Amino acid sequence: MSQILSIENLAVTLQGDQRVIEDISLEVPEGEIVGIAGESGSGKSLTAAALLGLLPDRSQTSGHAWWRGGAEPRDLLTLDQRSWNRVRGREIAMVFQDATAALHPMLTVGTQITEHMRVHLQLSRRDARRRAVELLDRVRIPDPEASLRSYPHQFSGGMRQRVAIAAALACQPRLLIADEPTTALDVTVQAGILRLLEELRAETGLSVLFITHDLAVLAALTTQAYVFREGRVIESGATEELLFHPRHEYTKTLVAARPQADDWDEPEQVAR
Repeated sequence: MSQILSIENLAVTLQGDQRVIEDISLEVPEGEIVGIAGESGSGKSLTAAALLGLLPDRSQTSGHAWWRGGAEPRDLLTLDQRSWNRVRGREIAMVFQDATAALHPMLTVGTQITEHMRVHLQLSRRDARRRAVELLDRVRIPDPEASLRSYPHQFSGGMRQRVAIAAALACQPRLLIADEPTTALDVTVQAGILRLLEELRAETGLSVLFITHDLAVLAALTTQAYVFREGRVIESGATEELLFHPRHEYTKTLVAARPQADDWDEPEQVAR
């Protein structure tokens, strides 16, 4: 199976010589959902930011992040701003943890979904709007035509996250980075988001790098997983093997800390 993304020995140093990521290596196979799990501060979101060139000013990176989802392989860590503008949204897109903060409160949903389609795909206003309606319908937003004229605050938390997913998928990216997109959602809404991502993967071949601190979500959605701690990968492998037969003491502690730690069947059934 070909790897659409290969990270090799990624290290990130923030301003002031603070090393926050020590040595991260991971791979995302094409058309698969790969998970990153770990506690807050373990480097999950900073890794995603590095992959999209969104680190704070004067941050320094080393290592490689080979992206094979475009016309030719490229090292994402070496791209200039013009190259990033072609990659972000078009080849790699991201769904952030807080859809309320990610969506602009003063712009309609339609504007936020269509504006980068017109830039990246060079669609007319009419064609971009037609595709936006299709996307909202695909993520199960009721009355998608009318919803284009609505503002983010007019949707529930779960619906805002679906809108954010629709916006991320607007330019048909090859890889979706989902940074804890089900945080703060109730379990029913969470299951719907997970089911949607799995359906998109199965139907379109979308690759997903899914970041979470919830091992039940990891079990429900991913086939391969990486456990982060203090800016390092401490364990990786097939998700089922990692959760049922963890080798590292930290992973064993995470698994043991989960309520009903021996029961992984229910989230899998809900998500799939």
